[in-house]
Amino acid sequence: MFYRVVRLFARAVLFGVLRFRIDTAGQEHLPRGGYLLIGAAHRGWMDPFLVIHALPVEPRVWFLGSAPSTFTSRWREVLIHRLGGLLPVWRGGIGADPHVASARAVIGNGAVFAQMPEGTVSGPAGRIGPFRVGWAVIALRTGAPIVPFAMAGTEELYIGRRMASRVLPATGVGELLAGSWDGLVPPPNTRAELDLAKRLSAALEEVLGPIVAELYPGTVDPPSHPRRLRHRLTWLLLRPGRLDRSAPGSTPAS
Repeated sequence: MFYRVVRLFARAVLFGVLRFRIDTAGQEHLPRGGYLLIGAAHRGWMDPFLVIHALPVEPRVWFLGSAPSTFTSRWREVLIHRLGGLLPVWRGGIGADPHVASARAVIGNGAVFAQMPEGTVSGPAGRIGPFRVGWAVIALRTGAPIVPFAMAGTEELYIGRRMASRVLPATGVGELLAGSWDGLVPPPNTRAELDLAKRLSAALEEVLGPIVAELYPGTVDPPSHPRRLRHRLTWLLLRPGRLDRSAPGSTPAS
């Protein structure tokens, strides 16, 4: 009940007060539950809300996310613990095993385990960045259905901002790797598992990259469009700092 109330309140603020507009499509591809949702391009704090907006209220979605970026104040820590939905990651060499166990628990209970494989909100607008392979290791070890989720328009926020998302048909390890995989999952924590995870991650990049590029132009307002509260809203739930929005090989914007 608390989650439903918070969700309704958030929708009232995001869509009523801030007048955000999200063009969402592809919900007919969503399985009933018990799957991995892998979303890109991850460019801001609104990305989890785009996922929640596209998914039904139940089953619940649980995000694997950065604890240092989330628990930046006492009130946020209390709210997240009360609300649920976040499986925190503390970087520092603990390995994939705890996250795989979390994914199995979420998926085994018919819920949704969501990850943003870029692992950062920096990167060029309208393009995906390199994927980390943690999600692929989880996919290999759980064998769960994989739902690719494309997002665009969250790198800069202001009153009336347009954003877009699209749910792609559920797939799996075998489908993503096509005929380049013999169907044998390597033993955990081996070089063979890491190599296969890298191939799987690259395959999903090829699926999501063109969709993100396709969605992005529909989120771009003309230069003359007012961008009220741009700085405040863009950094509202992020640690203040600098975000590199330049494409690889170009000079970073100031």
